[in-house]
Amino acid sequence: MIRVTEIKFKVDETATDAKWRSKIAQKLGIPVAAVIAYHIQRESIDARKSVVCAYTLDVETTMEAKLLRKGFKESPKPYEAVLINQFKTHMQRHKGIRMLTERPIVIGFGPAGMFAALTLAEAGLNPIVLEMGEAVDARTKTVEHFWQTGELNETSNVQFGEGGAGTFSDGKLTTRVKDERIQYVIETFIAAGAPEAIRYKQKPHIGTDYLKQVVKNIRNRIIALGGDVRFQAEVSALVTDGETVKGVELKNGEIINGSEVILATGHSARKLFDQLYQQGVAMSAKPFAVGVRIEHPQRMIDHIQYGDSNLAAKLGAAEYKLTHTTANGRSVYSFCMCPGGEVVASSSEAGHLVVNGMSQYARALPNSNSALLVSVTPDDFPSAHPLAGIEYQRQIEAKAFQASAQYAAPCCRLKEFLEGCDENDCDGNDNISTQAVEARLTQRQFLHLTDFEILQPTYRPETTNNNLAKILPLPILEALKEAIPVFGRKIAGFDHPMAIVTGVETRSSSPVRIQRNPETLVSVSNQGLYPCGEGAGYAGGITSSAIDGIKVAESILLKRLNH
Repeated sequence: MIRVTEIKFKVDETATDAKWRSKIAQKLGIPVAAVIAYHIQRESIDARKSVVCAYTLDVETTMEAKLLRKGFKESPKPYEAVLINQFKTHMQRHKGIRMLTERPIVIGFGPAGMFAALTLAEAGLNPIVLEMGEAVDARTKTVEHFWQTGELNETSNVQFGEGGAGTFSDGKLTTRVKDERIQYVIETFIAAGAPEAIRYKQKPHIGTDYLKQVVKNIRNRIIALGGDVRFQAEVSALVTDGETVKGVELKNGEIINGSEVILATGHSARKLFDQLYQQGVAMSAKPFAVGVRIEHPQRMIDHIQYGDSNLAAKLGAAEYKLTHTTANGRSVYSFCMCPGGEVVASSSEAGHLVVNGMSQYARALPNSNSALLVSVTPDDFPSAHPLAGIEYQRQIEAKAFQASAQYAAPCCRLKEFLEGCDENDCDGNDNISTQAVEARLTQRQFLHLTDFEILQPTYRPETTNNNLAKILPLPILEALKEAIPVFGRKIAGFDHPMAIVTGVETRSSSPVRIQRNPETLVSVSNQGLYPCGEGAGYAGGITSSAIDGIKVAESILLKRLNH
């Protein structure tokens, strides 16, 4: 097939099959009749002048050889699980050997653990998956109970349970990683029930509502292939012989033997990280980011990004991405932007308050929200201990909880946040700043300024008025106060005084890196331990975590083939 780029449609143009074929033929310089079939591989939106949708396609024609000679490129080959096929062939030739009977252990059933287990199961190795939280249906009820009552389950929540933290998010699949396995991950999600549009959207997302069924279907696939997936199975320690891993011990005292243990816990497995440190597993502190969530009317974001908020019905709720480097060299950036979504309670430890963002697939709620994060490094942490980043997180989360002595999130209007005063202490004289911001909005012909007057926090179970000045470290506050007005010049209305700020967001990525050999992906301190995914410090999101899980599983297959 031939890869064809820049096939464009105006946003109000109906993309019929005849038009697709006509545009493709014109692009390739061939008769329409020579176009046999076409498959959309990528869609992007260009709204710089008029809104245009541009597509990349794979096209099957009767004139492929001639087009290749003319300089057109052949479509990239899809990722093939060659190693899995080699391993299956080897198994058939050597039945009954140790290589076939020892079952790998996977700790955690987020994207990394899920795809590691799926890869191993596809190869016939019958992995054992151990997940501390609940299966997704029970987990959903537990999380909803927390959001309604503030009663936290520390082992099953937004951070822990089937699908990992990503299950209660927007299900974003964008990644900066360049890897041939990406399309395999996408196709696996589609086969498990994700919308087919994730195959080609510029910024694909599954949505929390779809993700719940997708992760269940992948679990059932692993089980059908011979794997075991155990929930509410908390790993408390490694079982070792010197520096060699021999299995794991569960909290209930059960020992599960296995010479290959994939550590795919996610970034919030603090108790296990502490236990691994005590057992001598090599690890180090790593940079991450902390900050707040900011909410705006989604209609404003649609209007600013598209020029017309009505276009969201056709193009989907608009997103944004913002970055700024402060005078002191800190990075401030938007993260996990959730169009038409809500801010959600994401705590996993009693007495510690954390927020995150979530959207359903339709992204149809009235508010947009995004994290506004500031980079932190080990120099900011309270000590040089490898787990000092976790202590840094805990200090901030504990202060956020103490603001109300419950899971009522500290929350305020942007005016209060920038001025650094509580609502009762403000003089109410915000006319100048409000008028300046609304003047910029009016210049952009955004006429729905009353949207800010009715804007309300989406966080549950409740919020408490607090401007966060006594919760966030001073360098974080200063960086955010410098960056937000800059962002307001990039997106008119972003710095509107009535925008809502809710804190705290501290779980952007893992504060720990479990050291591993870059070639074999084995722990540098413990043979048989495979640190994997976001929690181990090697990924940052659903797609990159899934890819890392596949890589680790392939490393195990390769090791067994060579022995």
